[in-house]
Amino acid sequence: MAEAPTAPGSDPEDVARAREVLALERRSIDNIDAALVHLLAERFSHTQRVGRLKAEHGLPPADPSREQAQIDRLRALADDAGLDPTFAEAFLRFIVTEVIRHHERIREEEAGAPSGDEG
Repeated sequence: MAEAPTAPGSDPEDVARAREVLALERRSIDNIDAALVHLLAERFSHTQRVGRLKAEHGLPPADPSREQAQIDRLRALADDAGLDPTFAEAFLRFIVTEVIRHHERIREEEAGAPSGDEG
């Protein structure tokens, strides 16, 4: 009877090493995810200040020319970094949509807030 073929990488030592590498890669991914969350929090902290500034001075929540410039810039950065520019654009559009929503909420809150002379 012929011996059954073994699957590539089925050697227990290879599997154990693969699991070690997998664990290391996952720890790196987890660290990057944490960094992304902190970077997004920092970014939103700044965009909240921008939203308050816009509301105080009657500027619109959205700035289409700025958004397009940012998209163009991010697509170029993504391309240079070897990241799919379409993905980078979709990611930025998702963030910008959320930022605009925040700016609109801030504008509505500012419009309903009493002036500094009252109270």
